[in-house]
Amino acid sequence: MSSRLPVFRTVLAAAGAGLAVGLAAAAAAPFGPAIAPLAAGGLGFLAAIAVAALAVRGAGPAASAPGQPVRRRDPAVAFLAVLQREGRLVDFLREDLAAYSDAQVGAAVRSIHASCRKVLDEHLALEPVRSEDEGARVVIENGFDASAVRLTGNVSGKPPFRGVLRHRGWRTRRVELPADAAGQDPSIVAPAEVEIG
Repeated sequence: MSSRLPVFRTVLAAAGAGLAVGLAAAAAAPFGPAIAPLAAGGLGFLAAIAVAALAVRGAGPAASAPGQPVRRRDPAVAFLAVLQREGRLVDFLREDLAAYSDAQVGAAVRSIHASCRKVLDEHLALEPVRSEDEGARVVIENGFDASAVRLTGNVSGKPPFRGVLRHRGWRTRRVELPADAAGQDPSIVAPAEVEIG
Protein backbone atom coordinates (compact mmCIF):
# COMPACT_ATOMS: atom_id res chain seq x y z
CA MET A 1 0.00 0.00 0.00
CA SER A 2 2.83 2.42 0.77
CA SER A 3 3.92 2.44 -2.89
CA ARG A 4 0.39 3.45 -3.93
CA LEU A 5 -0.02 6.23 -1.34
CA PRO A 6 1.50 9.03 -3.46
CA VAL A 7 -0.85 8.13 -6.34
CA PHE A 8 -3.79 8.10 -3.95
CA ARG A 9 -2.87 11.53 -2.56
CA THR A 10 -2.41 12.96 -6.07
CA VAL A 11 -5.83 11.73 -7.19
CA LEU A 12 -7.44 13.09 -4.01
CA ALA A 13 -5.77 16.46 -4.51
CA ALA A 14 -6.98 16.66 -8.11
CA ALA A 15 -10.48 15.64 -7.04
CA GLY A 16 -10.50 18.23 -4.29
CA ALA A 17 -9.39 20.89 -6.75
CA GLY A 18 -12.30 20.00 -9.04
CA LEU A 19 -14.75 20.26 -6.17
CA ALA A 20 -13.21 23.54 -5.00
CA VAL A 21 -13.67 25.07 -8.46
CA GLY A 22 -17.32 24.03 -8.41
CA LEU A 23 -17.84 25.42 -4.92
CA ALA A 24 -16.17 28.71 -5.86
CA ALA A 25 -18.48 29.06 -8.84
CA ALA A 26 -21.48 28.27 -6.67
CA ALA A 27 -20.44 30.91 -4.14
CA ALA A 28 -20.24 33.51 -6.91
CA ALA A 29 -23.73 32.68 -8.20
CA PRO A 30 -25.60 30.35 -5.82
CA PHE A 31 -28.44 29.59 -8.22
CA GLY A 32 -28.89 28.83 -11.89
CA PRO A 33 -25.63 28.81 -13.90
CA ALA A 34 -23.51 27.65 -10.96
CA ILE A 35 -25.07 24.17 -10.99
CA ALA A 36 -22.92 22.96 -13.89
CA PRO A 37 -19.42 23.55 -12.45
CA LEU A 38 -20.53 22.59 -8.94
CA ALA A 39 -22.11 19.33 -10.08
CA ALA A 40 -19.20 18.48 -12.39
CA GLY A 41 -16.70 19.17 -9.61
CA GLY A 42 -18.72 17.08 -7.16
CA LEU A 43 -19.02 14.16 -9.59
CA GLY A 44 -15.32 14.29 -10.35
CA PHE A 45 -14.55 14.34 -6.63
CA LEU A 46 -16.74 11.29 -5.89
CA ALA A 47 -15.44 9.30 -8.84
CA ALA A 48 -11.80 10.04 -8.02
CA ILE A 49 -12.29 9.12 -4.35
CA ALA A 50 -13.87 5.81 -5.32
CA VAL A 51 -11.31 4.91 -7.96
CA ALA A 52 -8.36 5.97 -5.77
CA ALA A 53 -9.66 3.97 -2.81
CA LEU A 54 -9.95 0.90 -5.00
CA ALA A 55 -6.48 1.43 -6.47
CA VAL A 56 -4.96 1.69 -3.00
CA ARG A 57 -6.87 -1.38 -1.82
CA GLY A 58 -5.53 -3.25 -4.87
CA ALA A 59 -7.03 -6.71 -5.17
CA GLY A 60 -4.38 -9.11 -6.42
CA PRO A 61 -4.72 -11.38 -9.45
CA ALA A 62 -6.64 -14.62 -9.13
CA ALA A 63 -4.79 -17.90 -8.95
CA SER A 64 -4.36 -19.66 -12.29
CA ALA A 65 -3.84 -23.19 -13.51
CA PRO A 66 -0.25 -24.04 -14.50
CA GLY A 67 0.50 -22.76 -18.00
CA GLN A 68 -2.71 -20.70 -18.20
CA PRO A 69 -2.30 -17.16 -16.88
CA VAL A 70 -5.47 -15.52 -15.63
CA ARG A 71 -5.90 -11.86 -16.51
CA ARG A 72 -8.07 -9.90 -14.08
CA ARG A 73 -9.11 -6.31 -14.38
CA ASP A 74 -7.49 -3.83 -12.06
CA PRO A 75 -10.05 -2.96 -9.35
CA ALA A 76 -9.98 0.70 -10.43
CA VAL A 77 -10.86 -0.30 -14.02
CA ALA A 78 -13.60 -2.63 -12.79
CA PHE A 79 -15.20 0.11 -10.71
CA LEU A 80 -14.87 2.67 -13.49
CA ALA A 81 -16.62 0.17 -15.78
CA VAL A 82 -19.59 0.03 -13.38
CA LEU A 83 -19.76 3.83 -13.19
CA GLN A 84 -19.75 3.98 -17.00
CA ARG A 85 -22.32 1.23 -17.43
CA GLU A 86 -24.79 2.64 -14.90
CA GLY A 87 -24.16 6.38 -15.14
CA ARG A 88 -22.20 7.00 -18.35
CA LEU A 89 -19.64 8.80 -16.18
CA VAL A 90 -16.71 8.33 -18.58
CA ASP A 91 -18.78 9.69 -21.48
CA PHE A 92 -19.68 12.73 -19.38
CA LEU A 93 -16.12 13.42 -18.19
CA ARG A 94 -14.69 13.01 -21.71
CA GLU A 95 -17.31 15.27 -23.32
CA ASP A 96 -16.35 18.82 -24.29
CA LEU A 97 -18.90 20.81 -22.30
CA ALA A 98 -18.01 24.16 -23.88
CA ALA A 99 -20.60 23.57 -26.61
CA TYR A 100 -23.47 23.23 -24.11
CA SER A 101 -25.27 25.78 -21.96
CA ASP A 102 -25.13 25.57 -18.16
CA ALA A 103 -28.81 24.59 -18.17
CA GLN A 104 -28.12 21.65 -20.53
CA VAL A 105 -25.16 20.47 -18.44
CA GLY A 106 -27.13 20.86 -15.22
CA ALA A 107 -30.00 18.77 -16.58
CA ALA A 108 -27.61 16.00 -17.67
CA VAL A 109 -25.74 16.03 -14.36
CA ARG A 110 -28.87 15.30 -12.34
CA SER A 111 -29.32 11.90 -14.02
CA ILE A 112 -25.59 11.08 -13.94
CA HIS A 113 -25.37 12.03 -10.27
CA ALA A 114 -28.30 9.78 -9.31
CA SER A 115 -26.92 6.80 -11.26
CA CYS A 116 -23.35 7.14 -9.96
CA ARG A 117 -24.52 7.65 -6.38
CA LYS A 118 -26.50 4.40 -6.70
CA VAL A 119 -23.30 2.64 -7.82
CA LEU A 120 -21.39 4.01 -4.83
CA ASP A 121 -24.11 2.84 -2.45
CA GLU A 122 -24.15 -0.65 -3.97
CA HIS A 123 -20.41 -1.26 -4.21
CA LEU A 124 -18.79 0.88 -1.50
CA ALA A 125 -19.54 1.60 2.12
CA LEU A 126 -18.07 5.04 2.85
CA GLU A 127 -17.73 6.74 6.21
CA PRO A 128 -16.18 10.06 7.30
CA VAL A 129 -12.63 10.01 8.65
CA ARG A 130 -13.54 12.62 11.30
CA SER A 131 -16.82 12.66 13.23
CA GLU A 132 -16.93 16.40 13.97
CA ASP A 133 -19.00 18.80 11.88
CA GLU A 134 -17.17 20.74 9.17
CA GLY A 135 -16.26 24.16 10.54
CA ALA A 136 -15.67 22.80 14.06
CA ARG A 137 -12.48 23.57 15.97
CA VAL A 138 -10.37 20.40 16.33
CA VAL A 139 -7.11 19.36 17.97
CA ILE A 140 -4.69 17.10 16.08
CA GLU A 141 -2.65 15.24 18.66
CA ASN A 142 0.91 13.95 18.44
CA GLY A 143 1.18 10.66 16.50
CA PHE A 144 -1.76 11.42 14.17
CA ASP A 145 -2.11 9.39 10.95
CA ALA A 146 -0.84 11.65 8.14
CA SER A 147 -2.70 9.53 5.56
CA ALA A 148 -6.00 10.22 7.34
CA VAL A 149 -5.49 13.90 8.20
CA ARG A 150 -3.94 16.48 5.84
CA LEU A 151 -2.80 19.68 7.49
CA THR A 152 -3.12 22.91 5.49
CA GLY A 153 -2.58 26.59 6.18
CA ASN A 154 0.19 27.86 8.47
CA VAL A 155 1.67 24.54 9.65
CA SER A 156 4.73 24.94 11.85
CA GLY A 157 6.13 23.42 14.99
CA LYS A 158 5.06 20.11 16.49
CA PRO A 159 1.69 18.64 17.51
CA PRO A 160 -0.72 19.19 19.04
CA PHE A 161 -2.13 21.38 16.25
CA ARG A 162 -5.35 23.37 16.58
CA GLY A 163 -7.41 24.30 13.56
CA VAL A 164 -10.74 24.24 11.75
CA LEU A 165 -12.07 21.07 10.11
CA ARG A 166 -12.60 21.99 6.44
CA HIS A 167 -13.47 18.49 5.18
CA ARG A 168 -14.31 15.37 7.18
CA GLY A 169 -12.52 13.04 4.73
CA TRP A 170 -13.74 9.65 3.48
CA ARG A 171 -12.68 6.07 4.09
CA THR A 172 -14.08 2.79 2.82
CA ARG A 173 -15.51 0.16 5.14
CA ARG A 174 -16.60 -2.24 2.38
CA VAL A 175 -15.68 -2.72 -1.29
CA GLU A 176 -17.62 -5.17 -3.45
CA LEU A 177 -16.75 -5.37 -7.13
CA PRO A 178 -18.62 -7.39 -9.74
CA ALA A 179 -16.85 -10.53 -10.94
CA ASP A 180 -15.16 -10.41 -14.34
CA ALA A 181 -16.87 -12.26 -17.15
CA ALA A 182 -14.95 -15.30 -18.39
CA GLY A 183 -12.51 -14.40 -21.16
CA GLN A 184 -13.09 -10.66 -20.82
CA ASP A 185 -10.30 -8.31 -21.88
CA PRO A 186 -9.25 -6.72 -18.54
CA SER A 187 -8.48 -3.37 -20.23
CA ILE A 188 -12.08 -2.80 -21.40
CA VAL A 189 -14.01 -0.18 -19.43
CA ALA A 190 -17.01 -0.22 -21.78
CA PRO A 191 -17.47 -2.19 -24.99
CA ALA A 192 -18.21 -0.44 -28.25
CA GLU A 193 -21.92 -0.62 -29.08
CA VAL A 194 -23.02 -1.46 -32.63
CA GLU A 195 -26.69 -1.41 -33.62
CA ILE A 196 -27.46 -3.88 -36.39
CA GLY A 197 -30.24 -3.38 -38.83
